[in-house]
Amino acid sequence: MSSIKLNYQQTSFLTSAPDIKALPADNGIEVAFAGRSNAGKSSALNTLTRQNALARTSKTPGRTQLINTFTLAENKRLIDLPGYGFAKVPLAVKEKWQKSLSEYLEKRQSLKGLVVLMDIRHPLKDLDQQLIHWAVQSQLPVLILLTKADKLGPGARNKIVLEVRDAAMAFMGDVKVQAFSSLNKFGLPELEQTLDQWFNDDNAA
Repeated sequence: MSSIKLNYQQTSFLTSAPDIKALPADNGIEVAFAGRSNAGKSSALNTLTRQNALARTSKTPGRTQLINTFTLAENKRLIDLPGYGFAKVPLAVKEKWQKSLSEYLEKRQSLKGLVVLMDIRHPLKDLDQQLIHWAVQSQLPVLILLTKADKLGPGARNKIVLEVRDAAMAFMGDVKVQAFSSLNKFGLPELEQTLDQWFNDDNAA
């Protein structure tokens, strides 16, 4: 069945929550974006939605300390999860992020897919792999989005995509891999296609 094409430009900010208790009602479909604090997550969300300031980009990675929720369509939401790994913040704050992240992944019923963003030059760090393992254990489909693909030539880019696809087989789950660039919109149609499939899963039922 072909997916209904969604208009990501219609996305609007809904709310920021410190933990899952403060999120909107747990119904409909959510797709979450997660990644290390310097992986280009905000830029990718802004590129996807064709909005320059929907997700705030910061010169200081790790500023996203809340779970940010965006409305895409009725009962369809995009979630911007707290960045992890890089930020120069106190350990107690990092542990709080970690807790809200794992709580969200384990308990949120409306979560139907996870986009894990990684700098294409530094893929599959420990925390990235931990996140993917969590998702696979929860039987969630995962898209590994290798960001900043414009930093490499086509040959080097394709080589890393193939290497990460090889490595991703070890997760034994529904894990796709693709390159992406917010700068030149490389990989944007493929990202939209995957999201359309996830958001339309309910319609196939």
